[in-house]
Amino acid sequence: MFASPRTVEEIFKDHSARRTALVRALTIEADEVYIQCDPEKENLCLYGHPTESWEVTLPAEEVPPELPEPALGINFARDGMSRKDWLSLVAVHSDCWLLSMAFYFGARLNRNERKRLFSMINDLPTLFEIVTGRKPVEDKPSAESGSKSKNNTKRAVDGQARSNSKLNYVEDEDEHGDTICGSCEGNYNADEFWIGCDICERWYHGKCVKITPAKAESIKQYKCPSCSTKKTRH
Repeated sequence: MFASPRTVEEIFKDHSARRTALVRALTIEADEVYIQCDPEKENLCLYGHPTESWEVTLPAEEVPPELPEPALGINFARDGMSRKDWLSLVAVHSDCWLLSMAFYFGARLNRNERKRLFSMINDLPTLFEIVTGRKPVEDKPSAESGSKSKNNTKRAVDGQARSNSKLNYVEDEDEHGDTICGSCEGNYNADEFWIGCDICERWYHGKCVKITPAKAESIKQYKCPSCSTKKTRH
């Protein structure tokens, strides 16, 4: 049993985990979802869990349910339309459910906190955008693409390079707009503060890793949360 998230950061973390599960369910593992949504079965729902796992199952029995419920009976529409259209339909309903979950948990937040939560969520591409291909999604930023050197400065403030090094990775939004945040998977935006890990070379929203432009100025070598927990060999 998971404790209900209460702060903006906790709610966003819960939202991101559920969203990650649903992204995988509707893309990489769509075949399995399609099979499980048998129209001959009872009303089924697609759930994304805070453990980043997904599940196709019956809705909660209690009325009203403890938490908002996903769209009911997605399996009944499966054979009535093309697979692509069906997945898009499920994606739209899943987007609505993710928002309802976030704002259910955020009901006790104040106005500014709710605005900040929505802004963080709105920076992410929707499931519908991902499933329909409106925004390309990569498993991780293309650190192996050869577009930047490991010796380049990897920090940026408001989309600008922080030094006079030969780094051009974050300066060309058209070329690198498909880079995604290693934490929330949101797409690159030159209007936001981003910071790059000097170890794994992944990029992150400053707000996702709790680094402000002012704080970044004092960091000689930035390690993302993942790399900070690992012992590096020199």
